[in-house]
Amino acid sequence: MKSHGIPGRPWGRASALLTWRRRSHLLGLTVIAALIAGCAARVVPAPPLPVSPKFPEFVFPSAPAANPEVGARQDRGWRFLQTGDLRNAEREFADVLEGTPRLAAAETGLAYVALARRQASQSLDRFDRALEWQPDYAPALVGRGQTLLELDRPDEALQAFEAAMAVDPALDLGSRIAVLRLRGVQDRVAAARDAAAREDWTTARDSYRAAIATSPESGFLYRELAAVERRADELDAATEHYRRAIELDAADVGAHTGLGEVLEQKGDLDAALAAYSAAWALEPSGDLDKRLQAIRERLAAAKLPEEYRRIGEAPDVTRAQVAAALGVQMGEWLMETSRQGVLVTDTRTHWAAPWIVRAVRADVMDPFPNHTFQPDLMINRGDLARVVSRMLDVIAVHRPGAAAAWRSGKPRIVDVPPSHLAYDAVAQAVAAGVLTLEDGAFHLARPVTGEELLRVVQRLRAIAGPAPASARP
Repeated sequence: MKSHGIPGRPWGRASALLTWRRRSHLLGLTVIAALIAGCAARVVPAPPLPVSPKFPEFVFPSAPAANPEVGARQDRGWRFLQTGDLRNAEREFADVLEGTPRLAAAETGLAYVALARRQASQSLDRFDRALEWQPDYAPALVGRGQTLLELDRPDEALQAFEAAMAVDPALDLGSRIAVLRLRGVQDRVAAARDAAAREDWTTARDSYRAAIATSPESGFLYRELAAVERRADELDAATEHYRRAIELDAADVGAHTGLGEVLEQKGDLDAALAAYSAAWALEPSGDLDKRLQAIRERLAAAKLPEEYRRIGEAPDVTRAQVAAALGVQMGEWLMETSRQGVLVTDTRTHWAAPWIVRAVRADVMDPFPNHTFQPDLMINRGDLARVVSRMLDVIAVHRPGAAAAWRSGKPRIVDVPPSHLAYDAVAQAVAAGVLTLEDGAFHLARPVTGEELLRVVQRLRAIAGPAPASARP
């Protein structure tokens, strides 16, 4: 009798074992199929690049051309990123990095994903790691700059963008760099001006120099830096920077004027005159007129004999010193009247000879009857009054309106009555305000000091004003 597979029988056990094996095989096939289906589900089709990318300022982190498979995965990650699918973008870049360790392109892709999520600190770490692996990788440099902007570190961002442009000049970063440079310059100039207002010259100088490093072709920065350096008594540096400002902008009146001030302070009067003249040619002004006149006077005085420059220190002045003071300060007026054939025998080798001759020929001073001038003879206030009166007569020819007042004036002078031979000269000098009284007295015989003489000549110049055209050489 045949067995029908009842347990416990030999053939029955074989049948059961075969059934178990078949079932196990089918289960295994099912599991494998499920795993295959699961793997297939992970491969999400990459979308096409959108017409309007989510992050147009990001730069595609291209992979090395020698590895097309990696390049294709990078492209997939980028497509996900630009459509806003950050999860799949991160997965693609992470898979590439796992398969190709230390690949700057993959790390840069992950850094951009972090930046898209506004995770700036994590993004910066990843960009720095990518640049550690490949220092000249332009997409990472650009991304690092964008991240630093998020972190409000514009100076470092500018450096990153400039480094990216140096690596790849085709990158469209020009306008962004220009804006950052302008922003940096504006911030530094504001800080420099604030420091200068506080007279913190060190901070002001350093801020201007930092601004110049950002914008080296901006002439006004050199001018303002030079002004600070001048205040800090760094005259050589100020001179250099004023000249640089003029090189960049030849029409900068302030730079020419500032250069003149520094050169004048350094004692280089000829160069200062040239700088002021250049400023005046661009924009004439009363202030520049005064500066030019003062420089010309100093130049003229510098060429004068030492004896002239010591007049102001003299306790008693001489006839030569009076003639020299008038000749230097009012030489054009003295040329208006010129007597010919006047003989002076004792001044040919004297330091004041040119001015003595001019004063004699203009009839404001006389030689003595023996044709000597006696240049070293001391004078008193009475002598000076006669010289002043004659000088006023020369001025009156061209200033008749002003002359009427001093010629008609008859001041009361307690020690020089109207009957005195010197009264008319003294009265005219006093009425014109050139010589003064002390308690109503003039003191004819009192010696004249050098300081007093120069003060008198300055008053005469103020009354005379500009010399008439006929008196100019």
